[in-house]
Amino acid sequence: MTVSELSELILGRIRDIPDYPQPGILFKDITPLLADAEAFKAVVDELALVHAAGADKIVGIEARGFILAAPVAYRAGAGFVPMRKKGKLPAETLEETYDLEYGSATIEMHRDALSPGDRVLIVDDVLATGGTARAAVELVRRAGAEVAGISVLMELSFLSGRDRLDGVEPRALVTV
Repeated sequence: MTVSELSELILGRIRDIPDYPQPGILFKDITPLLADAEAFKAVVDELALVHAAGADKIVGIEARGFILAAPVAYRAGAGFVPMRKKGKLPAETLEETYDLEYGSATIEMHRDALSPGDRVLIVDDVLATGGTARAAVELVRRAGAEVAGISVLMELSFLSGRDRLDGVEPRALVTV
């Protein structure tokens, strides 16, 4: 499948939900894409075969990042590491607080999830303002691992999230 065909497939299966989770936000709903076996397979294959090459671990950011990152890790033969909302992980954690378009949040990762020298691909569904991705980069670096890249299903370019990612060039399957 060409890049153009993949983009068309993805964009044809993402729907806009206005005013969710609050007025003024246009939510990008990926559930129609996930329900389409062909589209979901194409996304996972592209992320695993192209973006995850050489990665030791794949980090998935809660919650929709898990849906993409876990099968990418499996397909790439890499380990999967969840980054969760504060208070959801049972062992000792590292944490990072960041701003969202509509508030702030804190994500955590188990302190022992990554080893120094691990090459880590961070996977999420959407790159918006860049706050979540930047927090994930900081957590990976604090663990002593190397950020091999950030890959997302979709980048919302009008929010300029990539500008907040010092030294890391995000890759998106589609950009709007």
